[in-house]
Amino acid sequence: MRINLLLAIICGSALMCVDALPARAEAFRVGRLVCTSTPRVGLVLGSAQELRCVFITRRSTRQYVYDGRIRRVGLDIGVTSAGTLSWAVFARNSRVGPGTLRGNYVGASGNVAFGPGLGANVLIGGSRRTIALQPLSIERSIGLNLAAGVTNLTLGPRGAG
Repeated sequence: MRINLLLAIICGSALMCVDALPARAEAFRVGRLVCTSTPRVGLVLGSAQELRCVFITRRSTRQYVYDGRIRRVGLDIGVTSAGTLSWAVFARNSRVGPGTLRGNYVGASGNVAFGPGLGANVLIGGSRRTIALQPLSIERSIGLNLAAGVTNLTLGPRGAG
């Protein structure tokens, strides 16, 4: 029961973060970002994972590869295997290219894993806060973990760091 309440609070916070994009700025769905993550060990007050991400544009089906790092601050207890995160990507205009998603994203997240696990992440940011990663991402992993808190995702072009 407490886990459901915790996830409801996180999802509510996530939806409020999505509202941070200006109301007059129409958002275009420009593609999908799919990331594979390294295994994660929750350190009670946070965790960090390396990511390899592929951004697939919606119109031209081009692919751009990014390196990333996701940091969580908040409750994070347990261990998960490598996993997959997937977001729909929205932008203020439909023009996308190499490096469009480069930048920092901040938002709320929650994960639960008892064997197979699922998670939700809402992140806004990028270059001049013009990119929104779908309000709820899908995160799949295997492990024993409970996590909820603030998340920071940093994306850069593959091999740039």
